[in-house]
Amino acid sequence: MATASSTQRRRFRLYLIKPSHYDDDGYVIQWHRSAIPSNTLAALCGLAMDCRQRQVLGADVELEITALDETNARIRPERIARAIHSDDGLGMVGIVGVQSNQFPRALDIARKLRAAGIQVCIGGFHVSGCLAMLPEMPADMRHAQELGISLFAGEAEDRLDVVLRDALIGQLKPLYNYMDDLPGLQGAPPPMLPAQRIERTGGRLTSFDAGRGCPFQCSFCTIINVQGRKSRYRSPDDIEAIIRSNLAQGIDHFFITDDNLARNKNWEPIFDRLIELREQEGLFFRFVIQVDTLCHKIPNFITKAARAGVTRVFLGLESINPDSLIGAKKRQNRISEYRKMLLEWKRVGCFTYAGYILGFPTDTPETIVRDITIIQRELPLDLLEFFCLTPLPGSEDHKRLFLSGVPMDPDMNKYDLEHVTTAHPLMSKAEWERAYQLAWQTYYTPEHMETVMRRAVATRISPGKMMFLLLWFYGCVTIEKIHPLEGGYLRRKVRTDRRPGLPVESVLRFYPKYLADLVMKHLKLTRVIWRMARVRHAIKRNPHARDYMDTALTPVTDDEMDVLEMFTVTDAARAAGVKARRDASARARTEAASA
Repeated sequence: MATASSTQRRRFRLYLIKPSHYDDDGYVIQWHRSAIPSNTLAALCGLAMDCRQRQVLGADVELEITALDETNARIRPERIARAIHSDDGLGMVGIVGVQSNQFPRALDIARKLRAAGIQVCIGGFHVSGCLAMLPEMPADMRHAQELGISLFAGEAEDRLDVVLRDALIGQLKPLYNYMDDLPGLQGAPPPMLPAQRIERTGGRLTSFDAGRGCPFQCSFCTIINVQGRKSRYRSPDDIEAIIRSNLAQGIDHFFITDDNLARNKNWEPIFDRLIELREQEGLFFRFVIQVDTLCHKIPNFITKAARAGVTRVFLGLESINPDSLIGAKKRQNRISEYRKMLLEWKRVGCFTYAGYILGFPTDTPETIVRDITIIQRELPLDLLEFFCLTPLPGSEDHKRLFLSGVPMDPDMNKYDLEHVTTAHPLMSKAEWERAYQLAWQTYYTPEHMETVMRRAVATRISPGKMMFLLLWFYGCVTIEKIHPLEGGYLRRKVRTDRRPGLPVESVLRFYPKYLADLVMKHLKLTRVIWRMARVRHAIKRNPHARDYMDTALTPVTDDEMDVLEMFTVTDAARAAGVKARRDASARARTEAASA
């Protein structure tokens, strides 16, 4: 009798693709080196590797895995189809981590693959969010199913086996819906990408999630409705295994993608393990994390984060207007705590990023500029990222507008937090778009970027690294006209990879324009680098640079709520200051009584 080892092994090709999306000219946003790694791609790749190790397709089937991130690699559906057909059609394409703005591009890739007879499954936040929040499947997802595309909702831990086995026999289901059964993460196969794929990101940065889920209720957020509000987390052993596996292939920079690591119930034992690896074994690694604005109130969180290797932290600041925060159910954000929190991160030498949302109901171009100038003066913040308030499918905002019949832009490609997709009570579409541009222009002035670099030196942060980050943000917005989170180095455009419905430009028109654009952008960037480098050099030569002080760096005082404009500019701000003082007095009385 023939055994599995003596029979000819078959090969099943699994392609995992994280799609990009189209720019305003219809070209795929793609770079020689992209900025942000895809954790979903890493997670699915890790799960697929585990499936291969366990031989879930049988001992006679070799599972070959190819992971592609379209932000730094061109996707060629015809080549993928030929490769799968060369193995008797054994294979499938999983288009993974698809956000709403990426769904049109995902469909365009899948349409070509389906025309060639290739099995395709699409998953990600758009599919999961729509099924979680809407009473019926939207038209774009129904259209995908009509093309024979399978849809996957939920998380793939313990479920990828099922999809792969169905694909092996050519019987993918129209829908895999696991939204009501979110898996645990302890002991789950870790996110993992090969080094040659990670090297296509700037800084050779990879990612993993230490946990999923967020307890808060922000109305604009999709995470809480896709990943749930209950914390699920990996163990310290899991995290150590992820770190060691990546260090073994020369990767030591990580983005921990938890939407709010401070609310991961396992944060302290994870940090303790990382501290042990760094301080006792001498291993080197660094992290970028995301947390909420009350993280400084968790005892030891910031101190241990820094010791564990955190060097950059992203904060969901969103607004300095308390009315806007309450309206968006962002009640955990208290403007009275912003300065304390940011100064704590400065104390441990971390770079701070903050998200800021434009388009809350009381916003106008004038109030937006006013608030940004207040932030420049009074908050010790390094980088500010602006987003348009967008009703993302999967959010409570989108569900409310959908059920109310409020018009929203039908083009999902625009749901990237940069485009205006619905009406505003005080601003026209043009005014809102102008406010978005004004926000970037107001914050990233040469004068303020110099101030941020001076603050960096005063807080023992490298002015060179700060200059690089400022240049990245400034260059992406003002030169590339792309949000920094979608940025990268050396923009790639493929003449024929243009959105369907738009004309393919001729060779004689496309390439001269493309090359001239690259040259002009690099000349502009060179001028900015030269100017910023002179500023950096002057700061470094100043013997008193570390003594620099301004309002933002001033330690928090009891009377600042009567002095700082952040607490006096609106009635809501004044009320927040009164409440903060009242709460502080109550705590003081309680502590005195207990003493």
